[in-house]
Amino acid sequence: MGLASLGFGGAARATTGYGTPQPVLGKPARSTVLFFLCGGASHIDMWDMKPEAPLEYRGEFKPMRTTGDDIVLCEHLPLLSKQAHRFAMVHGVTDGGRATGDHHAGYYYNLTGHAPDLTFKQQGNDRRPQPDDWPYMGSVVAMKRPPHESLPSLITLPHKPSKPPFTRPGQFAGRIGMEHDPFFLNGRFEEPLKFAAPTISMAGGMSAARMADRRALLGALNDARRELDHEMAVQNYGKQQERAFDLLSSSSTADAFDIESEPLKLRERYGQDINGMSLLMARRMVEAGVPFITVFWKEDESLAKKCKSAGGWDTHGNNFNCLRENLLPQFDRCLSAFLEDLAARGLLDETLVMVTSEMGRMPKVGDRRSGGASGAGRDHWTACMSVLMAGAGIRGGRVIGGTDARAEYPKDRPIYPEDITKTVYYAMGVSDLEAHDRLGRAYNLLEDGRALTEMFG
Repeated sequence: MGLASLGFGGAARATTGYGTPQPVLGKPARSTVLFFLCGGASHIDMWDMKPEAPLEYRGEFKPMRTTGDDIVLCEHLPLLSKQAHRFAMVHGVTDGGRATGDHHAGYYYNLTGHAPDLTFKQQGNDRRPQPDDWPYMGSVVAMKRPPHESLPSLITLPHKPSKPPFTRPGQFAGRIGMEHDPFFLNGRFEEPLKFAAPTISMAGGMSAARMADRRALLGALNDARRELDHEMAVQNYGKQQERAFDLLSSSSTADAFDIESEPLKLRERYGQDINGMSLLMARRMVEAGVPFITVFWKEDESLAKKCKSAGGWDTHGNNFNCLRENLLPQFDRCLSAFLEDLAARGLLDETLVMVTSEMGRMPKVGDRRSGGASGAGRDHWTACMSVLMAGAGIRGGRVIGGTDARAEYPKDRPIYPEDITKTVYYAMGVSDLEAHDRLGRAYNLLEDGRALTEMFG
């Protein structure tokens, strides 16, 4: 715990003791949907544009006015520009020098609100998730909010970044116990309408009676295992098993996951690809009352060579063509549809929507790893990024924070990932951040940070 609290430098931040109550929104949100753009989305090319900067910084794209008074977007986000009155932008979100520039550290900091510990600096992208990691913000919400009557309180789809053994830290419950881990729904490019929940899928020929027999057998095995040294881990695994069995026995589970029942016209509005259908599934989960849903942008490996990346937002090469031809059109369509759909159903006011990433992109074009200026790529940039937030009482059309003339650093007021995490807790009505370790000692789940309460009202 002490090691996990160490940083790599940066300015002092406000902290609170575990007994100090946190501010809470007057009418807390019912759900949060966190849309994470895997790879590191380019803030300067999307929504923190600098048209007066030199060409090697501002790049090829032109800014476009929107329905939000203060918001300017990239010309390749025309559908989202019509929804800008519904969301606010937070610019100048920075790691303050506390991260490493690697993806693992970026995930961890932006998903937990905790600066990466020294192991991230030592191991880089080889650093694996660990049982004593600080918990994902969604796991904290799932732990603190009343459980859903029939569905998991925390659902992640359509994948678990990244491929083993390089699974990204920060997306799990860590030290608060695996019973608060996300429930995963897997999606595939080939069949974007079909989502599988491996932990609750019945194999062929599995009947309800056989499932009951299996449950009894698992119970007997776990009783025997409790004599082993790892009793706590066994108990946690047992809780995961119970959750899976409960879901299988629930008549509402299959209906909640049945995305094919949605009208064709609506599916087409979202875009019938895996990322569009993942957001449509998230809307179904919001309707069902699931407290926290995470959608991780699924990377298209067919773009890896073109973009010098894993096929997502990590545009080390050919940045402008990858954004213009592939990433931005799909993102524009699905996110605008999601906001429009939530608003039309009267769900946006009670749902916090957040779009974030593990980092921004280097404002100066020319990643040396992809040929420098001729490669037209942008490298990692953790000193500055942007976060979109909507719903749950947030006043749309506004900009919080700002960056310098080249979008390299915060201009006046640095905003940190812990501030964003505290804002999520504020919106979700989570004021009690006290937890207890295995010895029963109390500690604060997130001491640093201050909720951006000025966004609401």
